[in-house]
Amino acid sequence: MPKKKSFALRLNAELMQALEKWAADEFRSTNGQIEWIVHQALKEAGRLPKPSQKKPDDNEGLDKQEDSAL
Repeated sequence: MPKKKSFALRLNAELMQALEKWAADEFRSTNGQIEWIVHQALKEAGRLPKPSQKKPDDNEGLDKQEDSAL
């Protein structure tokens, strides 16, 4: 799982209320809603980073080796 970086975000009270209501309507936490909004904005702007390639699991090849030994 990617590491998350925390930071302070200052919003006016009306904006925060609207964000909290939107999050509740979507069954998300306020933080989750902010992450979703930022993700969507980056995606629409074509600025979403490409997913890093997953490193192969050390145990991934063991099942194949066991099957071929049978």
